[in-house]
Amino acid sequence: MTAEPRPTRPDRLELGEGIRWTGTGIVLVDLLAGRLLAAPDDPTAPLRTVAHLPVPLGAVAPVAGHPGTWIAAAGTGICLLRPDGATNWLARPEDGSAPRTRMNDAVADPSGRFWAGSMGYDADEDAGALYRVDHDGTVERVLEGITVPNGPVFTPDGRSMYLADSARGVVRRYPVDPVTARLGSPEVFVTVDDGSPDGMAIDAEGAVWIAVWGSGTVRRHLPDGTLDRTLRLPASRPAGVCLEADVLHITTARLGLYPPGPHDGAVFSVRVEVPGSPAAPYRPTASAVPAPPAVAGGEASGRGPA
Repeated sequence: MTAEPRPTRPDRLELGEGIRWTGTGIVLVDLLAGRLLAAPDDPTAPLRTVAHLPVPLGAVAPVAGHPGTWIAAAGTGICLLRPDGATNWLARPEDGSAPRTRMNDAVADPSGRFWAGSMGYDADEDAGALYRVDHDGTVERVLEGITVPNGPVFTPDGRSMYLADSARGVVRRYPVDPVTARLGSPEVFVTVDDGSPDGMAIDAEGAVWIAVWGSGTVRRHLPDGTLDRTLRLPASRPAGVCLEADVLHITTARLGLYPPGPHDGAVFSVRVEVPGSPAAPYRPTASAVPAPPAVAGGEASGRGPA
């Protein structure tokens, strides 16, 4: 029987999102604060700041072949965050949008492409979109008319994508062409009427764990959509989930709570019965990741991340 989640870390985040297990460690974001954070192995230790951007930071994925480099959904677009603190923008497709929009959740698929959603700052209806970053660094808008996209998350074979439209209380499942990554016609996987589906994770049985914002719960749904299990938290706004093998980690938010409770904004952990796999990395071609700038003596800059 699965135990109840318990809070770890002393940190309380304004909007804890985008939590991922990379295979070697846990990273997550405090979204509106623009902070990329790492979780030390000691679960009682505070989170460590890896990078701090002057724009909202939705989520990241590691970049294969480039240790310490991340691809990020941030601000109005997609960028690379380098270990020396440099930022290389691949595209800013939401620049100048009306209403004003920002990037939200994002993930790499098993083939190494990166997918990122956008939304209006005020959750404006239909203002959001979903973008795909291909191996060569090109950015393509693949879906429109979304209000608050969360996820996406992919099955291990990469042939299905789950995407939540949180404002509409629905999670849809899309077929994905394994060669072209084109999306097929979606079907409704789950609808939620007592909260908003937010971050998601898939376990080894293909079940989908969903953080349900506003409900204080995280729910496991079987591949046919059947509700299998509900975990209850002493925090009303679960926002992100990931599996570190058989440990489920959950981020929550204090945003909009006046006053927040003692556990709102905490990171929670709980052991579960079915494990998951590490987050997939973005796999770029050589031309998609520019070489770092040279400095005197031919060395790259040694400035650490902000």
